[in-house]
Amino acid sequence: MTAHTQTDLDLQCINTLRTLAIDQVQKANSGHPGTPMGAAPTAYCLWQHFLRFDPEDAAWPDRDRFVLSVGHASALLYGLLHLCGIKSATSLDPTREGLAVTMADLQRFRQAGSRCTGHPEHGWTTGVETTTGPLGQGVATSVGMAIAQAWLAATYNRPGFTLFDHRVFALAGDGDMMEGLSAEAASLAGHLKLGRLCWIYDCNQISIEGSTDLTFTENVGARFTACGWQVLQVLDANDIEAAALALKTFEASRDRPTLVIVHSHIGFGAPHKQDSAAAHGEPLGVDEARAAKQFYGFDPDASFAVPDGVREHFSAHFGLRGAGAHEVWRARFAAYRAEYPELAAQIDQMQRRELPDAWDTLLPVFEPDAKGRSTRDASGQVLNAIAARMPWLLGGAADLAPSTKTTLAYDFAGDFEPPSPGGHNFHFGIREHAMCAVANGMALSGLRPFAASFFVFTDYARGAIRLAAMMGLPVIYVWTHDSIAMGEDGPTHQPIEQLASFRAMPGMVTLRPADANEVIEAWRVVMALRDQPASLVLSRQALPTLDRSRYASAKGVARGAYVLADGDDGPPDVLLLSSGSEVALCIAAYEQLKLEGVKARVVSMPSWDMFERQDAAYREHVLPEAVAARVSVEAASALGWDRYVGPHGEVMAMRSFGLSAPGEVVQQHFGFDVAHVLAAALRQLALHGAQGPA
Repeated sequence: MTAHTQTDLDLQCINTLRTLAIDQVQKANSGHPGTPMGAAPTAYCLWQHFLRFDPEDAAWPDRDRFVLSVGHASALLYGLLHLCGIKSATSLDPTREGLAVTMADLQRFRQAGSRCTGHPEHGWTTGVETTTGPLGQGVATSVGMAIAQAWLAATYNRPGFTLFDHRVFALAGDGDMMEGLSAEAASLAGHLKLGRLCWIYDCNQISIEGSTDLTFTENVGARFTACGWQVLQVLDANDIEAAALALKTFEASRDRPTLVIVHSHIGFGAPHKQDSAAAHGEPLGVDEARAAKQFYGFDPDASFAVPDGVREHFSAHFGLRGAGAHEVWRARFAAYRAEYPELAAQIDQMQRRELPDAWDTLLPVFEPDAKGRSTRDASGQVLNAIAARMPWLLGGAADLAPSTKTTLAYDFAGDFEPPSPGGHNFHFGIREHAMCAVANGMALSGLRPFAASFFVFTDYARGAIRLAAMMGLPVIYVWTHDSIAMGEDGPTHQPIEQLASFRAMPGMVTLRPADANEVIEAWRVVMALRDQPASLVLSRQALPTLDRSRYASAKGVARGAYVLADGDDGPPDVLLLSSGSEVALCIAAYEQLKLEGVKARVVSMPSWDMFERQDAAYREHVLPEAVAARVSVEAASALGWDRYVGPHGEVMAMRSFGLSAPGEVVQQHFGFDVAHVLAAALRQLALHGAQGPA
């Protein structure tokens, strides 16, 4: 008999996972019982016999990662967390008490306050490595985790001190395999030869509409083989010896990622619903649940039953293995700290999301310059200055690094590729969605990733960006070519509605700086974030570098909006509000109005969300309610500006898509020039009876 030969107690544990899933969904009258019933043996084999995870500390840096990409099967994960005794407190958050998932949580599945939410939520339930729900996100995020493992190993492991050697497992389903995101991520993972990555594909061939034969008949294994993966087959999900053999084969392979295709039966054990769409997204029903429990040899009238010995069996294998491995790692890290104190300190800072000392000592200085530079160019200089002091600030672009100015060029930067997994420049290829999901996985592993592309292409990556905001991950996004001024590529590449949509996203810090010095301060804001992602929205075209001896300091960026230019005395007659590229137009109009005796105020508003967090007194100071004459100027959607200009202010904005022409021509075509700003200001002065030109 092998070490993984199935015993009666193994089967009882598997069936306990199945019945707990059935009961969670049945009591909630909502959820997905079928996949947990079919995939329970596979998940059990992985957790009980392979996964290295300490129940006492779910934040241990070298733990194996388990990602439930098939997030609708959350009842399976919650059963595992409960039966394995995962503690809620971790070394990074010791304030929590008790189990991560209690029996009461299971009994309140999908109810307010329960740790057992409809789809797994990272940060809410300890042991959930990443928020999953939208299919494909989990497997793509796992690629980022595997990338982080490879980078951490190459950067910090030393002879005799293997600190980072964990595996990354993701349990996926048919829907994950259909999503384009998973194909992007699999292609990248195969190219990078991520040998510590294993996707387990629970192939039950059922989706909500019925058999996957309706839509999905490709040879998945052949596709992954073509992408450079090792592909293994388990013909029967109930055969945990075969699953164990496949996982052992994965363990022995270090030169490429592995896909284990496990053929299962959705709703296994339900006599009338097995292998049907009826087992996918709704409760089994009282009679079918009773019949399934009878099939498993359980009391059909018992709910949330955990037979004697089940918890103890998990503890004797999963628990002892994880705790023992963690104890060995702790001793190794203590010795490592004594020999490599600076490297150990970096690891500590990464785990706590702290900045290293003197991280900002190399920041550039930008002198006043009427010609100026693009904010993307200024950002590239600032990024390089910070990354040279902070090795775990790394990332790349979706094949656009030369255009987004995100290439790291300091001496030790290098490229992250199979021969050089310690490189800092990542080449994601034309895979915007995978890039952003990978960045999430890197951030969840302690790195500080940045991801870059043209602003308009965020539409290709919105699912992953939204999850970063939901999880509070400090991913840094560098979005360039921020407006119609990017020019000749035309309306397909000119963002209009994107800025408004990012401002609408809860938790996202959106910054659109007006010149090179605002870029510096925007990066200061971004680097201080620990639990929010940030989007830097940057220009392609050169913008004047403002003379800060004449105008206000760019440090006002930290408050979201600030008075950039003002009249010499008394309240202003008219407010000119703007962000980014168009602030320079407002400054030019301000200077002209000043010559004509009009007291204008220019307010730079790089970040609405940060401005809204300021107290009422500051907001009134910047935008005094008594001044009704107001003009906003932004070459993007008008949506939202009415809150700042009021019902009778004037909004200069885009109300159509753009135009293919040189940038200056496009701006003039749509009225984004000084003459139009002046005209709007004069109309406002006349409308509100304010002081006009002398």
